[in-house]
Amino acid sequence: MAIAQAPGSAGVEVAPARGRWIETAVDFCRERTLGAVGAAIILLMLLVAVLANAISPYDPVATDFGAMLAPPSAEHWLGTDTFGRDVLSRLIYGSRTALLVGFGASVLGSTLGTILGVASAYFGGRIDLYLQRVMDVFLSFPLIILALALVAILGNSIPNLITAIMIPMIPRCAVVIRASALSIREMPYVDAARAAGFGHGRIILRHMLPNVMAPYLIMLTSFLGQAILLEASLSFLGLGVQEPIAAWGLMLRGAAVEFAEAAPWMAIFPGLAISLAVFAFNLFGDSLRDALDPRLRTQ
Repeated sequence: MAIAQAPGSAGVEVAPARGRWIETAVDFCRERTLGAVGAAIILLMLLVAVLANAISPYDPVATDFGAMLAPPSAEHWLGTDTFGRDVLSRLIYGSRTALLVGFGASVLGSTLGTILGVASAYFGGRIDLYLQRVMDVFLSFPLIILALALVAILGNSIPNLITAIMIPMIPRCAVVIRASALSIREMPYVDAARAAGFGHGRIILRHMLPNVMAPYLIMLTSFLGQAILLEASLSFLGLGVQEPIAAWGLMLRGAAVEFAEAAPWMAIFPGLAISLAVFAFNLFGDSLRDALDPRLRTQ
């Protein structure tokens, strides 16, 4: 009888959990409409990036010198650039570059910053002092300036671009996470774990890191928009993605001043894509912050 009941009991437990997730998502969409709109745009971007091979009408790097600077038409919906490449196809494939750099830099930067922030708060003393002074040095530089310097040193490639954007994000996340971890360190359950003889690693992983997930997710979503904007800025300046890779900032760089009047679509559509992506991540990040911060909840 026990064996026969096990599958049923597991199903009973899984169903309410799935129902709670669905209910939470529905409540989020109903109470924070702008955040739901941002999430929908993000999901659309992810879908476009994944299905780029199937939905792209042309090869993004294929040139057609007979169709250079062609205006939007039935053949090329968003026109072509100076090499006759289809702008729509390059926008579609450019979403892959933007999301790869954005998610790569944001996830790595936020995760490393969280680990350093929790470790700094937990150990305190000289470790905390030295780590915070190093963070202060990095925080003294504007985000774009430090990223420019790092990518100039590391060189032009997507992994180097991710690294150059990731490093300035680490101290910004570490400072925020440290502030939350300082209060968690004084909680009774952390003292009980120490008294029970648990090691530092177990206390940090089991008791402190799970309790800073809310600020971690907020920082992650806020960094995503900044990372996409930084990638576009560096590519526009010639220090990011290089030809012939499709990237939105690189498309803006190709839309030079001399083509502003003759082919305005070369700058309009990539600019709209960047703005929409950053806007969507900011909307979703703000709504997620409101949902996870108990002081901002409206219930």
